[in-house]
Amino acid sequence: MTQTIAPRVRTLVLLLLAAACALLTGAGPASAHAAVTGSDPGQGAVVDKAPARITLTFSEPVALSDDSLRVLDPEGKRVDTAEPATVSGTTYAVPLHSGLPDGTYTVAYQVVSADSHPVAGAYTFSIGAPSKTSVSVSGQSTDDGVVGWLYGFGRYVSYAGFIVMAGGAAFVLACWRRGSGVRPVQRFVVSGWVALTASTLALLLLRGSFTGSGKVADIFDLSLLGQVLQTKSGAALVSRLLLLAAAALFIAVLFGAYARPSPTTTLTDGASRRQPDSSEDAEQKRDLTFGLSIGGVVVAAGLAASWAMSEHASVGLQAGIAMPVDVLHLLAVAAWLGGLGALLVALYRAPADTPVDAPAVRRFSQVAFGSVLALIATGTYQSWRQLGSWSAFTDTRYGQLLLAKIALVVVLVGVAWISRRWTGRLAQTVPVDASAVREKARVGAGADGAGEAAAVGDRDARAENESGLDTDEQPGTESAGPAEPAEPAEPADSERAAQLARQQAARDAAQQRRMRDADPNRFGLRRSVLAEAGIAVVLLAVTTVLTQTEPGRTEQEAKAATAASASSSADEGASGALTLNMPFDTGGEDGKGIVTIDVDPARVGGNEMHVYVERPNGQAFDIPEVKVEFTLKAKDIGPLPVVPDHIATGHWSAIGVQIPMAGDWQVDVTVRTSDIDEVTVSKNAQIG
Repeated sequence: MTQTIAPRVRTLVLLLLAAACALLTGAGPASAHAAVTGSDPGQGAVVDKAPARITLTFSEPVALSDDSLRVLDPEGKRVDTAEPATVSGTTYAVPLHSGLPDGTYTVAYQVVSADSHPVAGAYTFSIGAPSKTSVSVSGQSTDDGVVGWLYGFGRYVSYAGFIVMAGGAAFVLACWRRGSGVRPVQRFVVSGWVALTASTLALLLLRGSFTGSGKVADIFDLSLLGQVLQTKSGAALVSRLLLLAAAALFIAVLFGAYARPSPTTTLTDGASRRQPDSSEDAEQKRDLTFGLSIGGVVVAAGLAASWAMSEHASVGLQAGIAMPVDVLHLLAVAAWLGGLGALLVALYRAPADTPVDAPAVRRFSQVAFGSVLALIATGTYQSWRQLGSWSAFTDTRYGQLLLAKIALVVVLVGVAWISRRWTGRLAQTVPVDASAVREKARVGAGADGAGEAAAVGDRDARAENESGLDTDEQPGTESAGPAEPAEPAEPADSERAAQLARQQAARDAAQQRRMRDADPNRFGLRRSVLAEAGIAVVLLAVTTVLTQTEPGRTEQEAKAATAASASSSADEGASGALTLNMPFDTGGEDGKGIVTIDVDPARVGGNEMHVYVERPNGQAFDIPEVKVEFTLKAKDIGPLPVVPDHIATGHWSAIGVQIPMAGDWQVDVTVRTSDIDEVTVSKNAQIG
């Protein structure tokens, strides 16, 4: 039965891992966790005279470097004169040269949000009148390339390593103490420590390039590493490494002194029996268990805090409450999913003489149930804090990922309920005595080799004894006289005996495994736990992407600020300017967005028109073609086509747009996002 399911197990695990990797690679770039909520001059603004400085306001504090804010003229030359500085709170400014000529200028920013994620973007404004510009600001941020992918993968491995190490150790201490001496379980926990240590070192090296240039060559730049060590994220990674040294000592004791077996006694039948622990040994074992439990919780909580102190929980609403809640959330995840992985290893890889028993599975079921309750409580608080409204579940990417995570948790709990039913029916497997197995093998038809020869000899001896005759008394034989003493066994015979003993031990172990695995309840538990582990792999991938996504509350605040700015522009339009926002969806890849039409002064005669194309998250991006038509149906005028010129990323402009008469004009905008994907959106507006 085990041989039949093994290929299926490997296939299922590989498919689940592939799905997780696909989810990570297909998730797109990590969204900024701080958003621009205001600027002066504003995006697309046309000012009469050159400003003395440029100011940007973010939704949360950000970290600045020398090149965090850059202002480029139409020729692509920098016109800012000093390093950016904090004006007040979340508003930052950079001074400009005096007497700048007319034209379109580009403001590019690249900062690091308070929760450690890079934020990059650009917009344009004009002095006097818009002009063509040679500046082409790429929509790709530093977390889109190879370094960004490596950093995201490193985060996934670090989470997985922590869960495996902490959850596996908790499973041994709280549920199955005999597992401390089981080699596969030991390797499982140690592999978690190795993965977390290696990924932490990798993140420390990648951090400078990830928040800066995004170049692979900068990964080993020691000057960038020095700068990273002075940041909050760098301090968190260094503290994690120090705690991992303490975790290594904890693991050494757990799988060393704690796993040391009791003395054994060899009985007359050749079998070994473990002596019961004395009262002194039992007391020492209890003290060691207590010490390891306290020390393990402290180290695990410290490791979890290294995430909480530098990511979502450390900024925003109620940070003092959010960080302890985040630590508890991570510990609950580790106890549940890490323990689940350790249970899976024990069910498939534990030796035949040390099978995981039903009481251990039941204890883990209780631990998992408590972890789920803790996850519900902490997850509800985190969701409220990061979303802020019910609409954010469906209107923001963070909310949509959170819904996917909740669905996976519900499925995982359902499969865990099935595992709990198998546990209730699981009969504890008692290890079979080796001598009994040998006796069964000797009388069975499957014995071969030396075992078969031994069985034949035994049958002959029994036959002789039953007949009451010795060998020299058999009819037709001659007595050979007194029996001569047996000669001492040759060394070759000793080696042969040892080899036969090893072969017999292997047969005994195989027989024990077959008897253990023949239990249909254990087989069903194996399959359900394997399914739980597969879902957990995908759940961890979704969680990793979620930690890299802009919280729904922040995204909605940024949208509200943009809407307020648009409302202000609309108010200006009532007195001589017009702004129209029209969502579009061409149905193709990257086909969703918002196109904004600005017409100034929106009156009969010549007008200036600006067209802006943005993604749903507010990031400007280029498309192959955009066309605008004006139609006055009441007077049967039009359509009057206008083909604007491309000015900058996501920005087109046309000067001298003629409106022949006042009326309720229909504005049609055709957006083409690929060779075959295009759509036309329309809106009516009073012009003149």
